Amino acid sequence: MEQQDEAVTLSLAGIARLAGVGRAAVSNWRRRHSDFPDPVGGTDASPLFSLTDAESWLLRHGKIDESSSGWDRLWPRIEDLGDRDGMANLLASAGERLAIPMMEPPPAAPGPGAADLRLADEVVRLARRQSPAEAFTVLLDRWHAVHVRQLTVTPRQLADTMVALAAELRGGSTPVRRVLDPACGMGSLLAASGRRWSDEVPPIVLAGVDSDAALARLTRARLALEFPDCERHVQSADTLRDAPLPQASRADVVLSYPPSNERSWGHSDLATDSRWVYGVPPRTEPELAWVQHCLSVLEPRGVAVLVLPPGVASRRAGRRIRAGLVRSGAVRAVVALPPGSAPPHGVGLHLWLLATPRERPGNEVTFVDAADCRTTALTGRGTAVDWDGLRERTVAALRGNDVPGTTRVPVMELLSDDTDLTPSRRTVTERSVGPVELRRAWAGWDKALMDVDDAAKAVRDHEVGAAVPDDFSYIVVSDLERSGALNVTAGKAVADDLIQQGTRAEGALCVVTPWAVPGEEPWVAEAQAAGLEDEGQGVLTSFGDVVVVTAAGGFDVWVESAGPRLLGAHTVRLRTDPALLDPFFLAACLRAPGNDQRAGIRASATSRVDVRRLRVLRATMAQQRRIGEAYRQLVRFREAVADLDRTGELLSAMLSGLLAQGRLTGD
Repeated sequence: MEQQDEAVTLSLAGIARLAGVGRAAVSNWRRRHSDFPDPVGGTDASPLFSLTDAESWLLRHGKIDESSSGWDRLWPRIEDLGDRDGMANLLASAGERLAIPMMEPPPAAPGPGAADLRLADEVVRLARRQSPAEAFTVLLDRWHAVHVRQLTVTPRQLADTMVALAAELRGGSTPVRRVLDPACGMGSLLAASGRRWSDEVPPIVLAGVDSDAALARLTRARLALEFPDCERHVQSADTLRDAPLPQASRADVVLSYPPSNERSWGHSDLATDSRWVYGVPPRTEPELAWVQHCLSVLEPRGVAVLVLPPGVASRRAGRRIRAGLVRSGAVRAVVALPPGSAPPHGVGLHLWLLATPRERPGNEVTFVDAADCRTTALTGRGTAVDWDGLRERTVAALRGNDVPGTTRVPVMELLSDDTDLTPSRRTVTERSVGPVELRRAWAGWDKALMDVDDAAKAVRDHEVGAAVPDDFSYIVVSDLERSGALNVTAGKAVADDLIQQGTRAEGALCVVTPWAVPGEEPWVAEAQAAGLEDEGQGVLTSFGDVVVVTAAGGFDVWVESAGPRLLGAHTVRLRTDPALLDPFFLAACLRAPGNDQRAGIRASATSRVDVRRLRVLRATMAQQRRIGEAYRQLVRFREAVADLDRTGELLSAMLSGLLAQGRLTGD
């Protein structure tokens, strides 16, 4: 019983996470403040402090406040456990207790310690104040963020796309009764299946297997909370070696993002396995072992959608197995995804759409090159995947429609040479450009040039001062906040079940996130957004607010000119007092080159930006208004230059194509 009364402790890093600052800041507090709590354990190099004492000190000195989210104050204690599996098992234990009916832990699950039990109790207590499923999702997302480099998780939009393509491939002839993911990880694909098919009668069966016991346990708890009416079977096992699901448990739909490039997948142990209908996979081709395993567990009219590396489609070692798959009709389509669709983000992955081999094999395989389904990201930096465009193109191709970037190739043509199934090599198309299109492109170029010239004239009138003024100095946002010149409010993550995609309903509000696509932003109903703000769970913008995006690699600043909009995670609203601070002047200062680097919590490529550390020039209101007006002119210039760049790319592509076709005439 004495162990139950031991104080929960935090390291200096844990206190830093609790306060939302860097570890160096806490070390400075410890040196500068004589009343900083004394260590209660640890070593001189790595002291441990009482959580209660640390929270009291932070509250007393204004480093945190009483309104801090319960999760914000509890999470550092969970994160301070350090061990990935220890954190996962603690969260899974809480999820099992929140499920209705309460679940027993898996037989092989490790028993929790006294401190873990106390933390689990607090997680359950906080979760029961709101929706347990939503609370568990928040914790699962935070756990994933801490260990993102150790995990490969299928993003939600890719998971929903895979489910939609499986439904299209299967057709509506018979209902889906069982969905399987033989490498389920955190359960993203099973959750997407539940969102699509859980309303069917009777509800579908969600089955998953993963070799990582901690991930399997998390997925088990997640599905129990999100889909209590569905039958669920999640177990920890090595799918290829153990083939854990019995023959009678075949699936109507198999969805998976299996592990790749694993040389120790069991090649020598499984040489005579009955699943290798199309040939024994070489040791260097574990992905083709997964393909054959998924086909082996399909019902007679079942379908499978797998995420695979692009090399699987063309490596010489797998050509015989690919030929067998194509000849039997098991491969229905291959889709090339844009880079960034899923980790590893620098690789353009493929979707293989498979089905139970036909009694009379089909004559064609559909190829879809969707690598160009991209659009400019909301931050203006880089591009994002156009998921709606990707789904529409692929569905149209599966229905037999002729759309750009798709083709249907006869099986006999694929069986020659290396049976290369790379979509980009099968969907080469040349756009036909006529005189009218070219004249329109030149007209667009002329207009863009005039817009740039007009915007540049206003910017060009400004002169560079000979010297820096004597009274030139800076102030940081935190000081402006203390003086009452502005209020800083961080955006909040919006629950998935509130967010809508696609055509925005009338009166609905856009959700601002670092990864949203212009024109396709997620949205929420106006009443729901207002309710979130009233409950302190949402942050709405209004005209004149300064919005800051703080995600790693996505720092951006702008002045809200539309609104209201709902701010999601990794965003901050700065609302100024117009009598003290001009919002356009503030935006100009925050966007200054290098300002985001000075305010980074960690000096690395993944630094988070602490808005309160951003620098702002000290200036009178007259100076602020002058700089703010110049900033408006600069924004117009920047937008005009971006439009000119897009127009130039289009015109250049047209001219290059005409040259290559020998159709561009002239002296």
